[in-house]
Amino acid sequence: MIGYVTVGTNDRARSKAFYEPLMAEMGAKQLMESDRFTFWGTGEGAMLGVFVPYDQKEAKPGNGNMVSLAMPDRAKVDAMHARAMELGAPDEGAPGERMQGFYGAYFRDPDGNKICVFKMG
Repeated sequence: MIGYVTVGTNDRARSKAFYEPLMAEMGAKQLMESDRFTFWGTGEGAMLGVFVPYDQKEAKPGNGNMVSLAMPDRAKVDAMHARAMELGAPDEGAPGERMQGFYGAYFRDPDGNKICVFKMG
C-alpha cells in the first residue's frame, strides 16, 4: 500500500553518505536522484527518499514521526543497528524484543529523523 516514505534533510550530501551504506546493508540501491532528493529501494515494495524540502525552509524531524524498515530476520536488525552506530547515528534503542513477536532497534539519521528496523514474528 505504501509507495514511498520521505525524510527531510538540510544537507543532502551528508544524508546520502549516511543512507547509502545503510541501505546497501539491507540490499537496497539508489533508484532515483536529482539535485533535491535521493531514493533507495529494492525494486519491490516501498522506497525511502531523502529530500531537501520543496518550500526551501529548514527540514525538521516531526515529534512522533518515524520510518520503520522491515528486516528479514533478527540478525539483520542487529546488523542494521550496528551499521547505523558505525555511521555515527544516535542510538534511540538497542536491538531487542519490545513486545511478544516484535524485535526492533531505533536510531536517528544525521538530521534527527527517527528510524526503526524491525522483524515481526
